[in-house]
Amino acid sequence: QVQLVESGGGLVQPGGSLRLSCRFSGSFFSVKAMAWYRQVPGKQRELVAQNPTGGTTNYSDAVKGRFAMSRDHAKSTVYLQMNSLKPEDTAVYYCNADLWGEPHDYWGQGTQVTVSS
Repeated sequence: QVQLVESGGGLVQPGGSLRLSCRFSGSFFSVKAMAWYRQVPGKQRELVAQNPTGGTTNYSDAVKGRFAMSRDHAKSTVYLQMNSLKPEDTAVYYCNADLWGEPHDYWGQGTQVTVSS
């Protein structure tokens, strides 16, 4: 069974940095795309970054130039490096995997990021 496990969230001051990790139980050969989403209470989950396998990573306008998504194939892990954090980046961040031939996406449990002084 496919599992995604996020880690790395926490409390950080404005202007600070955090790196989120998402460990994927499968192989990246089965992955069509990996993505990071975030959600605040009362709002819809929004796409932060999406990395199609073999393609270019796309970022939301809100995080472009500040966040960077990467993969470590040897560790079956994706990362989200978040720099110059702002209070409006506060949210629960979710890892997402879209697999070839699967009828639905897979989600991690989420990790809380709080940006506050």
